Amino acid sequence: MTIPSFSLSPTTRLVFGVDRVEKLGADVTGIAGAGASVLLVADPGLPRIAERIEGILKKAGHKVGLFTDVRSDPLGAQVDGAAAKARTLGAVCVVGVGGGSTMDVSKFAAAIARTDKPADHYELAKNPLPQNGLKKICIPTTAGTGSETTRVSVFTNGKDEKMWAWGDELRADLALLDPRLTVGLPAHLTAATGVDALVHAIEACTIRRANLLNDAISYQAIRLIVGNLKRAVEAPDDLDARGAVQIAAAAAGMAIDNAGTGIAHAMGHALGAIGHVHHGRAVGLCLRAAIAWNAEVSPARHALVAQAMGVRAEGRKEADVVADLGPAYDAFVRSVGLAVSLAKDGLGAADVKRLAVATMAPENKSMRDSNIREIKPEDAERIAQVVLTAA
Repeated sequence: MTIPSFSLSPTTRLVFGVDRVEKLGADVTGIAGAGASVLLVADPGLPRIAERIEGILKKAGHKVGLFTDVRSDPLGAQVDGAAAKARTLGAVCVVGVGGGSTMDVSKFAAAIARTDKPADHYELAKNPLPQNGLKKICIPTTAGTGSETTRVSVFTNGKDEKMWAWGDELRADLALLDPRLTVGLPAHLTAATGVDALVHAIEACTIRRANLLNDAISYQAIRLIVGNLKRAVEAPDDLDARGAVQIAAAAAGMAIDNAGTGIAHAMGHALGAIGHVHHGRAVGLCLRAAIAWNAEVSPARHALVAQAMGVRAEGRKEADVVADLGPAYDAFVRSVGLAVSLAKDGLGAADVKRLAVATMAPENKSMRDSNIREIKPEDAERIAQVVLTAA
């Protein structure tokens, strides 16, 4: 076998532990100095967690300002608002507490807080991010997006287009994983965010830029999610299950940060844009429709994914193992309660063309180009048909 060349970037410093958030004050001191001015960007649906973290920071002697104007699929204007508040506070550090949207806003705001350019200026990496950003700490309260370990922030621009910013300047200085902070997440969101992490891990080890070292991270993330997500959904107080999924989500974030994503994210972003479907569910449903199609041109890699998901391989032909991958994936996403039908979301066969066109839009090109199999307009339409007519 000829091993292809690759590069692997160092990742965010990561700490994990039950109630590890109690040491956040010391973390901020180590990263930003004693008595630092801190902007706390918090999910508006988590007032108790925000209050707790604000108290921890103040007890450690830090000055804290709170920003909670964050929505799912956050607006560039909200990033700008957070950056403006950081400037007003004279903040030297931004702490993001919440799901992927909140962490994306916090990272992006920290990166641009010392400039006068809006978030939209940096969409699709059209302009380089500033080099003098604020320090960044990410504390996820979901286990899915992996934003705490990526160099990406996703946002909606002023034209209502779903965009992304990318660069080393968006890398957090610290990712703090505390499974207790995820306990209050509703079952359907625990499932959707966990499936999001699973898709990250699968795409990272099957797309064009996959490599042997990054694969190890991906396969471990797959195993952890398949082995623990159902338990986390059904027994929300099980901190071992929640911790395992949280670690998997961070690992999958590292994996896509080094390898990228493919068709599930290209179409998933489009599905989120046209139907406001939760990101984790959207990419999960799109991979469900595309995984067997991708496996046709990359059976060896997909056989390894199947094994990581628990498909028996010993004594079996590779083709038979790969053939079981699609059904195994479908069975898993259903087992954790992910709604496969989009009928209640107001989407169906009539939207196939619209979803296919949105998938082929310029903002999704990098994800399409990373996919292991070339995606032509007719391919996008066939996959969209499967997504929108599933029952």
